[in-house]
Parts: sequence; structure tokens; C-alpha cells
Amino acid sequence: QVQLVESGGGLVQPGGSLRLSCTASGFILDDFAIGWFRQAPGKEREGVSCSSRDDRKSYGDSVKGRFVISRDNAKNTVYLQMNSLKPEDTAVYYCATGSPSYGSSWCVNPTPEVDVWNWGQGTQVTVSS
Repeated sequence: QVQLVESGGGLVQPGGSLRLSCTASGFILDDFAIGWFRQAPGKEREGVSCSSRDDRKSYGDSVKGRFVISRDNAKNTVYLQMNSLKPEDTAVYYCATGSPSYGSSWCVNPTPEVDVWNWGQGTQVTVSS
């Protein structure tokens, strides 16, 4: 069964850190472009950080310098290290896969032909004092 499962969300104070994990089953994550998205209440889903299959990376303007995306191929897992968290980072975070032909910015600056192939179920991140 093809599946992406996120974990690591929770409640954190402003300025704190969290690391989200996304583990794939039923397929090899390294064969695909990967991305992290988020959706806050009342807002559209947005791309946060993405990686091409050859591990070139991009970040949304709102998270540059604070978030880091990485892969651990041995664990078939992708991570999102989130530092200096702000209340506006509060959202449900989703990992996703895309075509292995996609470039590094496929999820933060999507073109009309970009399509997500698989979604995880999401993990809630709440930044609040």
C-alpha cells in the first residue's frame, strides 16, 4: 500500500523548534520529488519547502532561513526542521510527492502542469504562548 505518514507536530511556544517526519511505505521516496505544504484555517494550502529528486531544495519566502528540508534515504523518510517558529506558522502540515522530473521549486512556485502524486494525512503544528 502506497502511503505517506507524517509525525512530529504539536504545540510549541514562539521561537521554539519542531522536526516533522514523513515516512513512505510501498514505494521508494528517493525516486520522487518531495515537498512540504501547509494549510492554516481559512487559507489556501501553500508550498513550504520542496526538494527535487537530485536533492536541490527551495523554500517559501516566509520560512527561508528558518526551515530545512532533508532526506534520509536509509529510513525512507523526509524531514522538515522548523526553527524560530512564529504564530503564523500554525497550520496543518502535509508531505507530498511529485514527479521525479520536477525541479527544486516545484511546490513553492508551481507551474500549471505540476501535480501532487501522493499526500500524507497531515500533522498539526500550533505555535502559541
